[in-house]
Amino acid sequence: MTKVEMEISDITLSGSSSGAYAMVLGELNGSRKLPIVIGGSEAQAIAIEIEKMKASRPLTHDLFKTAMESFDVRVTEVVIYNMVEGVFFAKLLCEGGAKEEEIDCRPSDAVALAYRFGCPIYCSEEVLKMSGIGERELEESSESIEAPEAPKPKRRKKSLDSLEKDLTKAIAREDYEHASRLRDEIEQRKENE
Repeated sequence: MTKVEMEISDITLSGSSSGAYAMVLGELNGSRKLPIVIGGSEAQAIAIEIEKMKASRPLTHDLFKTAMESFDVRVTEVVIYNMVEGVFFAKLLCEGGAKEEEIDCRPSDAVALAYRFGCPIYCSEEVLKMSGIGERELEESSESIEAPEAPKPKRRKKSLDSLEKDLTKAIAREDYEHASRLRDEIEQRKENE
């Protein structure tokens, strides 16, 4: 099987399904993209690892990584290797001692673990040919992937201290989407000062 290295290019709300997200993987040394619809909790698990945010308690993927490392098992790579009737199949390639194993999983879980273990993400060339799209096609089909952005309500600007307190509260509630927006607003304010 010919494998193509991929990375997260975007995670966005999916217009096709309520509460679903589109995880868009981009070819590392090319322009093809692979959009995969994933659940909200999986999108959140990937996003907080990419953003290097810390949850107040371990999330499922963090727990899984800790358990694997406790038994000297590590994920060396993940591969999205098949797609049947719109469903993608992935596997974790793991090493522990002298033993190597392939573990079947969903692409969203594979990617969440790949970012935690710092290992490469691959897609088979066959899957990429079958389901991948180019930049132009992705832009043209964005209406089917992204949900329309709701207008932002007008509000008074909060102080920087108030935003930082809200960020701490959002992380404690494990509302990482809101925490991410707050962090971005805080960083933007600090840059503009």
